[in-house]
Amino acid sequence: MTEEKDSDERKSFKLLGILDVGRIPCAREAVLHGAGGALVAGLGHFLLTSRVKRSFDVGMAGYIVTTLGSWVYCRYNNAKLRIQQRVIQDALQNKVLYEGTNRDPSKKLNGSSSGAPD
Repeated sequence: MTEEKDSDERKSFKLLGILDVGRIPCAREAVLHGAGGALVAGLGHFLLTSRVKRSFDVGMAGYIVTTLGSWVYCRYNNAKLRIQQRVIQDALQNKVLYEGTNRDPSKKLNGSSSGAPD
C-alpha cells in the first residue's frame, strides 16, 4: 500500500514549485514540446548569427511560444473529445430510454411501420 503511494509521489513533478506537471492534463507534453522548441530556436539562431545573448532570448521566446501553443492545442482537442463523448453517451441513454416506444430513434431510421396503409 505504501509502495503505491510512494510511486505516485515520484511520478509527480513540480515545475518552479507551483506547476504540478504530472497532474495537469497536457502539461507534460507542452513542457517537453517547449523544451524542444527552445533548443531548435536558440541553437538555430546561434548557428546563424553567433550571438549568445540574443540566441538565449530567442530560445526563451521559442520555449514560451511552443509551450503555450502545444498546451492550447492539446486542451482544445481534449475538450472536443469530451464533448463528443458526452453527445454519444446522451444518445445511448436516449436509445435505452425510448426503446420500444413511439419515440424510438431506430424506428424512424427504418421507416414508419405503423401498420396503417399508405
